[in-house]
Amino acid sequence: MLFHPMDILVFIAFGISIWAQFRVKGNFAKYSDVIASSHLTGAEVARRILDQNGLYDVPVEPVHGQLTDHYDPIHRVVRLSEPVYYGNSIAAVSVAAHECGHAIQHKERYGALVLRHKMFPVVNLTSGIAPILLIAGFLLQSLNLLGLGIIFFSAAVAFQLITLPVEFNASSRAKAILVSNGFIRNEEEHGVNKVLNAAALTYVAAALISLFELLKFVMIFFQSQEE
Repeated sequence: MLFHPMDILVFIAFGISIWAQFRVKGNFAKYSDVIASSHLTGAEVARRILDQNGLYDVPVEPVHGQLTDHYDPIHRVVRLSEPVYYGNSIAAVSVAAHECGHAIQHKERYGALVLRHKMFPVVNLTSGIAPILLIAGFLLQSLNLLGLGIIFFSAAVAFQLITLPVEFNASSRAKAILVSNGFIRNEEEHGVNKVLNAAALTYVAAALISLFELLKFVMIFFQSQEE
């Protein structure tokens, strides 16, 4: 089956994903030119947030690239891209605070984050096998292989869906922390929202693509059973 009605929704979600990527890069570039009123760098903001939350042993390290910022839960380190680490812009402090939000989630054992970490080893395996099983199921017209591929793919979709509350919660924490600690002024919240909301949209789009793909495979599976 070369085309399925669900592909329309997949294409729409894919379009949203591309648009979201442009928004992320555009907003980051725009607000990288707007200096935060505190004049603190991303690294300084991150260090203060971590220390205020008792995370003295979590280092903040620079990493090459742009938008490569992340919190490493295994080594317990906040890694910030160089423009964020050394920058003192609205974009820099927003991203830095967001990544610290993940570190705080880890400390507090935030439910969705804990579940996400537990799922990762399984999803890391199933996400690589699922496409092979799905392709084999279609080529060999095997419902057993197709069904198994759907089960494996479902794990990857569930992982992406669980990622959404993790990311939104980290952004919510970041916004509150930035304002309450005076790292930004109230009038600068608009810029922070623009930067973090655009990034969150990329996760939403990715989850939608996977979810629609999964629904398509499930529909094909049941249609094949009826034939």
